[in-house]
Amino acid sequence: MPHSNQPYVVNFFSGLASHSLSLFQVLQCSKCNLKKAEGTHGFSRLPRFLFAPSVLPEDDVDLEALVNDMNASLESMQSDTVPLLQNGQHARSQPRASGTRSVQPQASPRQRVQRSQPVHILAVRRLQEEDQQFRTSSLPAIPNPFPELCGPGSPPVLTPGSLPPSQATAKQDVKVFSEDGTSKVVEILADMTARDLCQLLVYKSHCVDDNSWTLVEHHPHLGLERCLEDHELVVQVESTMASESKFLFRKNYAKYEFFKNPMNFFPEQMVTWCQQSNGSQSQLLQNFLNSSSCPEIQGFLHVKELGKKSWKKLYVCLRRSGLYCSTKGTSKEPRHLQLLADLEDSNIFSLIAGRKQYSAPTDHGLCIKPNKVRNETKELRLLCAEDEQTRTCWMTAFRLLKYGMLLYQNYRIPQQRKALLSPFSTPVRSVSENSLVAMDFSGQTGRVIENPAEAQSAALEEGHAWRKRSTRMNILGSQSPLHPSTLSTVIHRTQHWFHGRISREESHRIIKQQGLVDGLFLLRDSQSNPKAFVLTLCHHQKIKNFQILPCEDDGQTFFSLDDGNTKFSDLIQLVDFYQLNKGVLPCKLKHHCIRVAL
Repeated sequence: MPHSNQPYVVNFFSGLASHSLSLFQVLQCSKCNLKKAEGTHGFSRLPRFLFAPSVLPEDDVDLEALVNDMNASLESMQSDTVPLLQNGQHARSQPRASGTRSVQPQASPRQRVQRSQPVHILAVRRLQEEDQQFRTSSLPAIPNPFPELCGPGSPPVLTPGSLPPSQATAKQDVKVFSEDGTSKVVEILADMTARDLCQLLVYKSHCVDDNSWTLVEHHPHLGLERCLEDHELVVQVESTMASESKFLFRKNYAKYEFFKNPMNFFPEQMVTWCQQSNGSQSQLLQNFLNSSSCPEIQGFLHVKELGKKSWKKLYVCLRRSGLYCSTKGTSKEPRHLQLLADLEDSNIFSLIAGRKQYSAPTDHGLCIKPNKVRNETKELRLLCAEDEQTRTCWMTAFRLLKYGMLLYQNYRIPQQRKALLSPFSTPVRSVSENSLVAMDFSGQTGRVIENPAEAQSAALEEGHAWRKRSTRMNILGSQSPLHPSTLSTVIHRTQHWFHGRISREESHRIIKQQGLVDGLFLLRDSQSNPKAFVLTLCHHQKIKNFQILPCEDDGQTFFSLDDGNTKFSDLIQLVDFYQLNKGVLPCKLKHHCIRVAL
């Protein structure tokens, strides 16, 4: 509460009157008796506010308490005559109680101040400290939960330059395209890998993460593309790309398929060893992953000469040190081997349109591109294989010889994460990753149907029951405006495995892009029969097409792959059945080609 200034004025003038005699004695005393006058009436007895600028307290300060404290401090002014300590500051005596008169003892010669020593007047500082004390005394005492952050040694706020340069993580925008032409700009960190970016895109696109998504480095002006390894840094790869190049977000089921069945990827006649091996699958992979072993891939390839348009068929061998061609038949003597490309600073790509752009002899072209090359085609080492299996063997061996155990670690990481999941957790998994079995729920408990004939019969019975239910719902008045026969002809268009009206060449290209693994499939409209459909399936790295024809029975429309022996009410039921049983197909349907819009 504000107080009146009257006590302050009265004490002010009373202080002047009480000290007038002392001031007169100081002025009249001689040099010889100055020390005697100092003991009782020296300069230290003068009021401090006479030499300091006037500082009026705030309204919310107790002025009476301040004036009483100042009076007490005037009586104890001799404490300021104490000599300086080692740190250069004056020793300060404890404050006395207000209203009590103190008797100052005679100061010792050691404590007497010299005339040349300045007298420090701390009235303003003391008033400010007391003012701050009154301000904070009414606040509750809240303990500091982080005392180590407020110490004098460490500031509580980190300045931009306080972190070392290695911890300052830069960010960069990366534009990623999907198969349908849509794109998304994503802000990533400088140390983000291709796997991390794929998982981020999976999350943003709301699609299933089955560890088969990849980031593709696409060079349309060069006609090249390759899938980035999971451990590669996206920013580092982008720095080696031209302005026309771009990243694609795509499925690749064959990314680590060679770890599951390596014998299908490495024909016996193409692989040679420096040491004797037993020919098992584990030994085959160990020779590639072990840096001390010396596996070689050998065979004939069409090689494009540098700076020329002509292609030449040569005997080529791939080693850890690089890719070599023989200048004399099939001889692998050191004097007959010529280095074609190095593995260390290069990457292997697939030719998108080798026949059209480079006049390649076959459609199974590959290219070894140095990382320093962006737009020039002169330094590209273009190769061409006779079939798809041979090209896959060369490209897989290149990856294994270059990266070795890194590829195996990339393959094991998703499995290790899956094993660490709690048994009570329910992670989202792709249907293609699960082992689908036929179940019979007719009894009190379900059972697995192991007999394929019984499973086929159960599927047919389920199909007939579904058709009966749909017909009954239509008679009773279904909420759907579509007739069951009309619904069965359009419901498949909502599925990811249906790609609509695309050509045979386009379907084959999609299958090749997403990996030539057994069971990879898609469905499309037939170009020859407008009422039929086509199932495009991959088996043993070969693409086959099966026509799905409509047939009628009792006025209902069905679909069949085997000339009406096995009928299905719609294409969804057909796909579900052949995921459980291969039937007339060479293998079961396992993976479906999918295109996701970013």
